[in-house]
Amino acid sequence: MLTVYNCIVHQHDLRLVALAALICGISSFSAVNLLHHIASSTSRNRLTWLMIAAASTGFGIWATHFIAMLAFTPGIPNAYNPELSVLSLTAAVVLTAVGMWVATLRGGLDHHLVGGAILGGGIAAMHYIGMAAFEVQGRIEWNLLLVAMSLLAGVVLAALALVVVLRRPSLPATLGGAVLLTLAICTLHFIGMAAVSIFPDSSIEISQYTIEPTSQAFAVAVASLVILILSGSALWIDLRFRRQKLEVDRMHGLANAAVEGLIVCDGSRIVSANESMAKLTGMATGILNGMQLGGLFDERVASDMSSFGEEPCEAELHARDGTSIPVELIARSIDYCGKPHNVIAVRDIRERKKAEQEILRLAHFDPLTGLANRRSFSGRLEAEIAAIGRSGKGGHLALLLLDLDRFKEVNDLYGHGAGDAMLQKVAHCTAGVLRPGQMVARLGGDEFAIIAPNLADPLAAGRIADAILTTMREENRLSVGGGLVSASMGIALYPSDADDQASLISHADTALYRAKTEGRDTYRYFEASMGAEARDKRVMEHELRQAVARKEFYLVYQPQKEISSGRMVGFEALIRWRHPVRGDVSPGIFIPVAEDSGAIAQIGDWVLTAACEEAARWENPLTIAVNVSAVQLHNPNFSRKVHETLMNSGLAPGRLELEITETALVKDMPRALATLRQVKSLGVRVAMDDFGTGYSSLSNLRAFPFDKIKIDGSFIKSVDKNGQVAAIVRAVLGLGRGLGLPVLAEGVETLGELKFLDAEACEIGQGYYIGRPGPIGEFSELTGVINQPAVGNGTGSHRGKSVLAFAPLPELSVKRA
Repeated sequence: MLTVYNCIVHQHDLRLVALAALICGISSFSAVNLLHHIASSTSRNRLTWLMIAAASTGFGIWATHFIAMLAFTPGIPNAYNPELSVLSLTAAVVLTAVGMWVATLRGGLDHHLVGGAILGGGIAAMHYIGMAAFEVQGRIEWNLLLVAMSLLAGVVLAALALVVVLRRPSLPATLGGAVLLTLAICTLHFIGMAAVSIFPDSSIEISQYTIEPTSQAFAVAVASLVILILSGSALWIDLRFRRQKLEVDRMHGLANAAVEGLIVCDGSRIVSANESMAKLTGMATGILNGMQLGGLFDERVASDMSSFGEEPCEAELHARDGTSIPVELIARSIDYCGKPHNVIAVRDIRERKKAEQEILRLAHFDPLTGLANRRSFSGRLEAEIAAIGRSGKGGHLALLLLDLDRFKEVNDLYGHGAGDAMLQKVAHCTAGVLRPGQMVARLGGDEFAIIAPNLADPLAAGRIADAILTTMREENRLSVGGGLVSASMGIALYPSDADDQASLISHADTALYRAKTEGRDTYRYFEASMGAEARDKRVMEHELRQAVARKEFYLVYQPQKEISSGRMVGFEALIRWRHPVRGDVSPGIFIPVAEDSGAIAQIGDWVLTAACEEAARWENPLTIAVNVSAVQLHNPNFSRKVHETLMNSGLAPGRLELEITETALVKDMPRALATLRQVKSLGVRVAMDDFGTGYSSLSNLRAFPFDKIKIDGSFIKSVDKNGQVAAIVRAVLGLGRGLGLPVLAEGVETLGELKFLDAEACEIGQGYYIGRPGPIGEFSELTGVINQPAVGNGTGSHRGKSVLAFAPLPELSVKRA
């Protein structure tokens, strides 16, 4: 080491030595900075960074050497060989490039050491080729030990420098690496210079093609300028890179905070992707960065970025596992690292697609049964009718409407869960019978529709209906606990029955109604006469709703007398309808229509009001019996209506008797019982009407607060001649005596019937033999009101007429049994 010290201090100009060290330090710091960029660059930019770093480092090594050589003062003439000087510079640059490339090729320690050793070899090659370019008028002898020491020091320090820089990149590591690389260059040079001994020899001549030290100094100055320029450029690039990295990190942080996938594209190449995108695709961000859009999306997106923009555009994303994910893309143009790029927001719309499919399913299919709904049915029927019109071919299109019989009772008795299960069974049975091309739909509630196109003959529709009903009956037989209820079906054919969709549906519905009225559990074809009946029924429904306002209804009254004494006890009020065109319409015709249409509630309220107002005028306190329909009975405001009617009319509650059929009770027994108890609390009497024709349940007589039993007239007819009928009547009379309830016999038409009832101690009778129904004016002697007007008679035309002048009209309560 003393030899090296003496060489530096006594044989060199220390000012130039310091300059050489400064140049070496600057180039070394620039080299390690650029080395980071080489390690982090992609293959596209790697070579550029490598050339810049190698040039900067190589020129720094070369400049350090020759500045130090200029500081060397051998004391005899000397010069430099230009070819070898250039070769030394080339060797420094090339070997530096190779060493840096090897060191940054992989992240392992072995690559760092080997690359650093090659870099050290480049320093040594530059130094000793440079020494070979040094010509002096004397003999040069080498101390091989010092030469070996210089080589070892240069290689080891250069290898350590790269290990420190590349293992854990940081500012201290960068400074440490720069110091070690500076030491590697300076140590190799000055130990190598200490190994040189020069002995003057005038016989040795310097070549005429050499460069004088002054010229060499100019070359060194140029090299130093190159170093400064490259180092300044490297510093500027490094600062710019750091700013870009900060910007990229900030953008990555913002992008990773986004729930949606975000990718930044340079053209069709992805330069950055966030974590949401990596999670969506199943690929790491490192894999996504550098991919082409065509690797993620379909070719339309990859080839034409202008096909979508600020407006959302749907596409298919290809995930790592090979699945296709529906996504929505929105693109924006941004400035990214100083260049225009496209940022694409990738929104996963699988849940939205699933929801859309569910909405579409709910819009076209019934959620309970899975069958097509009314909307799909209407569209399919319209399409089939249009197809027949376009083709002009023969064949029939059948529309079958199916409705379950007494389905409401299932819901009421077993609950809606049982009703839903039954509807699902019906859907399964019906769909299993149909052939391809035929369709079943649930229109709502317990209504189903079947579309059967391209039938060869009309009878084929009947065979479909037969098959469906047979399947349902078999299901009933095999099912435990009752199975399915029965069904009724109506059939209409296109184009023979109707030429448009609305008429076809209406005709099928008319046929369905006929099937229900003719026994249920069957089917009926539409007939033209059914259409006329249906139209007439709809017209009558409309007229009935206007009849009360037009005062077309009026009441007639039928006497009720004690059989044993003949004493008058009261009247039953019976409604009649005098239509301005139809004339007198039988109650047997208009009462069922009123019940089906719901007009019976308004009509029943009118009857109650008119009868109470009429009875309040009588001087004799006779009772007035009024029939009550099931609709009125189950109305929660019915007891209030009765109370208001009594208050407004002034009729004593004990004179009003409400007649209720047993059929009306069982539809909703708890509500009916509550209503009857409220009515009874007012003091109004309640009679069970038409006993024997309904359920005739003894439990109903015990549970409901009845005041009277009325035997239906069908049991009184020929009671004096028919032993079986007589036995039934005796049983009912005995039941009434046992329960303490008076019994009224309806339909007494002969003296024999009256004598039988008297013999069996029946208390009250009613019928044509006792008194025919008529306007109240005909009974003025009984009511105690002389020449009273007939209240409730819309025309007053019955006043003064004899009861016997009327043709017999059947008695019918407001509520049909």
